[in-house]
Amino acid sequence: MTPVIELQDVYMAFVSRSRGAGRRPLLALQGVSLSIPRNSFVTLVGPSGCGKSTVLKLVAGLLQPSAGRITYKGRPVEGVNTDVGFVTQDDNLYPGRTVMDNVQIALEFRGVPRSEREDRAAQLIEQVGLKGFEHHYPHELSGGMRKRASIIRTLIYDPDVILMDEPFGPLDAQTRTLLQDDLLKLWHGSNKTIVFVTHDLVESIALSDRIVVFSRSPGTVYREYDVPIPRPRDVFRIHEAPGFSDIFQSLWEDIRAQMLRQPG
Repeated sequence: MTPVIELQDVYMAFVSRSRGAGRRPLLALQGVSLSIPRNSFVTLVGPSGCGKSTVLKLVAGLLQPSAGRITYKGRPVEGVNTDVGFVTQDDNLYPGRTVMDNVQIALEFRGVPRSEREDRAAQLIEQVGLKGFEHHYPHELSGGMRKRASIIRTLIYDPDVILMDEPFGPLDAQTRTLLQDDLLKLWHGSNKTIVFVTHDLVESIALSDRIVVFSRSPGTVYREYDVPIPRPRDVFRIHEAPGFSDIFQSLWEDIRAQMLRQPG
């Protein structure tokens, strides 16, 4: 079966705009080849600056590779990929819009009638525990509540693929775990593919079918792991799951090795 996303020998170089840098190119990705199966949950981990977020931007068509090929559903990604959803680390909610108005904004842009988009938004708002806050503004919500609103704002237009760039990064540990549980419930049975970037190894194990470890910059695929823990998963007790300790130790040893590796 054709993977929903495929990167074939992808290179990405950035040219510095600083005069002092002599406009030398910075190689961010080097020969990345990666296949993402449909309906899977794949997490990218690795040292800071290894190009994980760059991979998401390439899949979304926000960047074009310096070399190599990226396909989405078998077709080359040659411009902005409007078929995918993208959840960033910041919630990016519009401060002058209520939760209800923020969540339904994508459907509004697509010309969906108000009653239909409000019904869909209300279902998702209730599903993530925000019922009663429909008419609150972002500054009246906690960080976790804003993140829930941000996630369902992406889900509302029903993309087959969702790219998530450290979406829970700024949150405290307790809120992160609650949102991990929410995300798995939303994803389970949805037939959606999620590509998730994180620095948190426990989070990667709790959520993923497969974990892709990137090398130190310039980033390339160093190792891939299938997560053996059966679903559904209890993220609150994931440390007790059979196989957790083994895969965590292997991931940590890989990350440590890459962090200690000499640049280049």
